[in-house]
Amino acid sequence: MSYLLKQKKLILLPTLLAVFYNLYFGAFGNGMDIGFLLYADLLAGAAMAVFFMLDVYKFYREKRRKEELLRMDSLVWMEFEDSGESRIARHDAVILQRQLEAQFRMNCDLQDYMARWCHEVKLPLSAALLMNEKIADAALRHTQKEQLERIRQQLNMALLGAKAQSSLFDLQVRRVNLLDCVKTSVHNNQFFLIQKQFQIDLRVPETLVYTDRTWLVYLLDQLVQNAVKYAGAQPMLKIYTEDGEETVRLFVEDNGEGILESDVRRIFERGYTGSSHHNGKYKSTGMGLYLADTIAKRLEHPLEVESVYGEYTRFAVSMRRASNLTKM
Repeated sequence: MSYLLKQKKLILLPTLLAVFYNLYFGAFGNGMDIGFLLYADLLAGAAMAVFFMLDVYKFYREKRRKEELLRMDSLVWMEFEDSGESRIARHDAVILQRQLEAQFRMNCDLQDYMARWCHEVKLPLSAALLMNEKIADAALRHTQKEQLERIRQQLNMALLGAKAQSSLFDLQVRRVNLLDCVKTSVHNNQFFLIQKQFQIDLRVPETLVYTDRTWLVYLLDQLVQNAVKYAGAQPMLKIYTEDGEETVRLFVEDNGEGILESDVRRIFERGYTGSSHHNGKYKSTGMGLYLADTIAKRLEHPLEVESVYGEYTRFAVSMRRASNLTKM
């Protein structure tokens, strides 16, 4: 059917010529032998049949070739240099390339602006935190500090989150002490851990792994903040390791709200906040775990999650073990 639709003009023209030919000689043939007319029609029909069989074969062969090329992950317009479509395809490719380059420059400018803005805001924020310590009213001082800490937390998330989603994502993978990264992440979130009265069970030996320290700490921050956000009545945070022959698995486990079984496979999706929306108790953007998963993939650290709703949530990050600590 697709061939008939594509080549309808090619089929219609010889069909009309054959009809007019037979009508003409039927009306004005002046006693012309009908056998001769039928013989001519037979020869013409055979020639047309051969022509269309070859054309059908060529049509479907070209169609299969195009489908194979369209499944490739590279530019394929060069394969059609001999067709009339090549100039149009080349024109569109050039235009799209210009648009992509312009968009790339805009993204780079936006990332640079975001980085500069975040660094500029950190200065007055640090000053505000220092001034907050001088407030005599303890309740007011604590309430204001909580909001300032939230601003600092979101500021860091915005800065590194913008970099994480950029094509200019910078990695400096080297041998890093895993315990130092864990302690840094706990320190980054200490205000909220203390506020929620978390019990912390830290069982991480001094182990060297291959990673980027900055991005690993940011990844751990997202997991710790997730535990804080959905903490239970008697919150507990466990961070521990499991050694393999060539890898180290770091576990971040809490006894908070947990994740519904139907949501577990989707928690790393961008903007996903869960089917229950946490009963309206939390304001979630659905970006924290998405960014954690994005960073884990770029670091080549498989990130897994296991959870029982209402009991616990356990994240596991796998990293390649480095040489012993004495060579650091």
